[in-house]
Amino acid sequence: MFNRDSNQKGQQAEEIARQYLQQQGLVTIDSNFFSRQGEIDLIMRDNEFLVFIEVRYRKHCRYGHPLETINYSKQQKIFKTVQYFLLKHPQFNRLPCRIDAVAIHPQEQSGENIEWVKNAIQFT
Repeated sequence: MFNRDSNQKGQQAEEIARQYLQQQGLVTIDSNFFSRQGEIDLIMRDNEFLVFIEVRYRKHCRYGHPLETINYSKQQKIFKTVQYFLLKHPQFNRLPCRIDAVAIHPQEQSGENIEWVKNAIQFT
């Protein structure tokens, strides 16, 4: 299913995550939001919440679960990018926010395994 190029793999994983989350009732606001500090893969609405979503893909889990790759440095980049998004889009400032993560990794017989973790990264 996934192409060889890592950029294409990331885009395909983000699209799988977006479709999955839309099936769960979330509404897409933006994707691949960039700042100098980093990138937010998906920004969506989940009822009253503004949700910033980090998508992680691993071809296989022998070197660890995809969510284990969201280290402290990556978390700090996400926080700064969230702040920048809210600065650039003040219409969302009154909404409660959370940061979720979606892990995607193949399963032998059933295609991709998708794990959605709400509040995966806590604001400090």
